[in-house]
Amino acid sequence: MAAVGVVVGGASLAPGVVGASSHREAPAISDDRRLDNTDVYAFVSPDDPDSVTLIADWNPFSEPDGGPNFYRFQEGSNYDINIDNNGDAVADLTYRWVFNTVVRNPDTFLYNTGPVTTLPDEDLNIFQTYDLTLIRQNGPKELLIDDAPVAPSFVGPASMPEGYEPLREAATVPLKTGAGYSYAGQADDPFFLDLRIFDLLYGADVVDDESPVLDGADFVEDGNDTLAGYNVQTIALQVPASTLALNGAVDKNPVIGVWSDTERPIVQVFSRTDGGGGERAFGPQVQVSRLGNPLVNEVVIPLKDKDKFNASTPQQDEEFLQYVQDPIVPELFELIYGVPALDAPRTDLVEVFLTGICAVEGCPDTVADVNLNSQLLNADVNPATFQPSEMLRLNMSIPPAAEPNRLGVLENDLAGFPNGRRLIDDVVDIELQVLEGELVGRPNALGDAVPDNDVPFTDKFPYVGLPHFDAVNLQEDLDDGEDQD
Repeated sequence: MAAVGVVVGGASLAPGVVGASSHREAPAISDDRRLDNTDVYAFVSPDDPDSVTLIADWNPFSEPDGGPNFYRFQEGSNYDINIDNNGDAVADLTYRWVFNTVVRNPDTFLYNTGPVTTLPDEDLNIFQTYDLTLIRQNGPKELLIDDAPVAPSFVGPASMPEGYEPLREAATVPLKTGAGYSYAGQADDPFFLDLRIFDLLYGADVVDDESPVLDGADFVEDGNDTLAGYNVQTIALQVPASTLALNGAVDKNPVIGVWSDTERPIVQVFSRTDGGGGERAFGPQVQVSRLGNPLVNEVVIPLKDKDKFNASTPQQDEEFLQYVQDPIVPELFELIYGVPALDAPRTDLVEVFLTGICAVEGCPDTVADVNLNSQLLNADVNPATFQPSEMLRLNMSIPPAAEPNRLGVLENDLAGFPNGRRLIDDVVDIELQVLEGELVGRPNALGDAVPDNDVPFTDKFPYVGLPHFDAVNLQEDLDDGEDQD
C-alpha cells in the first residue's frame, strides 16, 4: 500500500456512564456521524396497546439532496437497543441490527440509475440489508430477521416518483416470531427544538426580570425549529409488551429501562493504492455512542467527560452522579439571568433520571408520593440488586393518552415523558422547567417556543414523519421574509 491510515478506538476503552440524547453532543462521535445516536423513544403503541414501540435515530443533520453519496448505516457495526427489566443496570435484552451494503454497478456515480418504485428495483444502484438478532443476557441468541431491506435515502420526486411511503411500507417487515415488526431507513428528524440554547441560553435577554422565580414567565417568544428540514437514519421496533417485561409478566413487572448504543470494530484501516482505495475494519467491537434520556450528554455532562460518557455502560453511572445532583444549566441561568440556582444536591433530578419516579424504599421520593416508572415497582425485582442508572424508563401498564399533552407528566399525562418518551413530547420545555424547579415548588413556563415537529407523525408503525427531499436552504419563509428560488 502506498499509504495506510489506522484509526484505533482507544477513547472507547475508557470507563464511564451511559450516554444520552445527542446531535453532535461529544467531540469524538461528532466526527463519526453514521454511528452518532440522536434520540431514543419508547412508548406504548397507540394503535396496539398490548405492544411497545422502540425508536432510535442516528446520523444527525442529514440534509436532503446529499448526493451522490447518500446516507446509510455503517456496515459491520452494531446498532443496539437495550432493555433492563430488573433494574440492575445491565441489559437483559439487546436487539442488534447489523447492516450490509450492496453496489450493483460501481462504474457509475449514481445512487440510482433510473426511477425507483420498489425496493428490489434494479435501478436502485446502492442499497442495504440487515440482520436483526435478539441477545438475551441469560439465554440463547435468536435471529429475528435475516437479510431484510433498508429503505433508501429519498433522492427526490424524479428518482422516486411514487413517493417514499411505498418504500417505507416495503421496508416494514415482520419478525420471524410472528409477533412484531422492524423498520430501518430514512425519516424526518423527529426531535424539535431551538438550538440557540447554545448561544448563551437564547441570547441572554429573554427572561422577565420582574419574575425572578420564573412563575409564568415566557422564555422565548419566537422559536425556530433548528432541525426542521433535516433527516436521520431510523431504526424502529414494535414487539409485544410481554416480550420486554421481566418474566414475561406485564401485570406484575410493567417497568422497563431503555437505551441505545452503537459499536464498531476497534481498528479501521484506510488505504490508498494504485487504481483506488479502500477501508477495512477488524478487531473486537467497541462502544462509541450511547443514548438514554434526551439532552443529558449535551447539557449535563461537561466537555472533559463527554467522550468517556459515550463509551461506557449504565453500571458506572455513579461516577457522574455529581453532574446530575449539581447540574450546569441552573448555574448558567443564575450567571446570565440572575435567577438563583436551586441548592444541590438535586435529588429530584436523581429520581427523574437515575431511579425512576417512585415512592418505595430505594427511591429519593423527592418529586411526589407517586409510583410511576422505576423498576423497583416490579414485583419480581430484588431491591438489593437495583442500581440507579441513566436510561429511559417506561411503565408499560399505563395506556396511551386519549389526548396526549406535549408536556407529558408535568401536565398529568402519565403516558408521556419522563415516563418513556413519545414522538410528540416536548422534551426541551419539560427538561428546562424541571431543571429550574418545576417539580420541587418553583413553577415556571420556560421553553423554546417550538411546541411541535415540522412534519406530522403518522398514525401507524413506525410513526415517524416521512423524510424530506427539498434542500434545507429552499425554505419558503426565510428570516428576512424573502422567498429563495
